[in-house]
Amino acid sequence: MVARGHPYRGGGGSGLPEGIGRGGYVIAAIALVGAWLAASLYTVDNSEQSVELRFGELAGIGQPGLNIAPWPVYTYEVVPVTRENVINIGQNVPRQNNGRQTDAGLILTGDENIVDVDYQVVWNIADPAAFLFNLAEPEATIRAVSEAAMREVIGRSELSPILNRDRAIVSQDVQALIQSTLDSYQSGVNIVRVNFDKADPPREVIDAFRDVQAAGQDRVRLENQAEAYANRALAEARGQSAQQVQEAEAYAAQTVNEARGEAARFESIYDAYAEAQDVTRKRLYLETMERVLGDVDKIIVSDGIAGGGAGGGGVVPYLPLDQLRRGQGGGAN
Repeated sequence: MVARGHPYRGGGGSGLPEGIGRGGYVIAAIALVGAWLAASLYTVDNSEQSVELRFGELAGIGQPGLNIAPWPVYTYEVVPVTRENVINIGQNVPRQNNGRQTDAGLILTGDENIVDVDYQVVWNIADPAAFLFNLAEPEATIRAVSEAAMREVIGRSELSPILNRDRAIVSQDVQALIQSTLDSYQSGVNIVRVNFDKADPPREVIDAFRDVQAAGQDRVRLENQAEAYANRALAEARGQSAQQVQEAEAYAAQTVNEARGEAARFESIYDAYAEAQDVTRKRLYLETMERVLGDVDKIIVSDGIAGGGAGGGGVVPYLPLDQLRRGQGGGAN
């Protein structure tokens, strides 16, 4: 007796379960291959790098473009290496610390003053493998190192230079200290720059500090005015001194030249006197008398003239020769 039901399919069949054809298996295989390729193939942008892992261990660094990491033996993680990440630190950026708000921007300076600092730490990834394997919390680590570096640099500086002129120097020192500390951790992080946004006294004392700053500026201004006046007075005194020295030197040169001229004249007269003493003596006598009596209002008459006149009495005593002389001079005028 033959049981009723499906007819018996002999050895000519495919041996596949009933209801599943050969095409179904091909589609399933293609789907599995597609899923494997989707899990294994990946692309890397020019601004990124990939880290390939083989059973969780570092296997290599993927290059920009299309890469393959055969799953499940290999896995990968794409890391943006050129993107600049920013961490804001300061009094206006409070953060949680064991459930309490802390002002990271209030820092004690080397001269025992408090300064309120707001700054930014800009960083990117230099070594993606070290960044992934050596830092559990990268941002928290960079923040802590940055705060410690800023406190160390400002702690050995005075307040006034930080507020006025040394911000760039402080930024450079802080950046170098952060980088060296992170390098010692083998963090794979590159500090691009440190931006100094603000450096002021605390809000509670800023008004008094501004008054002190204004007084200091007034002092500097008055010192500059006094120094300018001193320089001007000193320049004038030096000019007058140089003028007097030049006048003295000119007078000395004139006196020396006159003395030399008188000496040369005396020597020439002496030479002439040595050659003809009588003539020279008489000439000197006449020149001397002419110089002495030249301005005297007198009439000099020699003995020969006085004794040779008519009547033997010489010149008439009452003849006003001096008045005649003046009259002749006036008529000549």
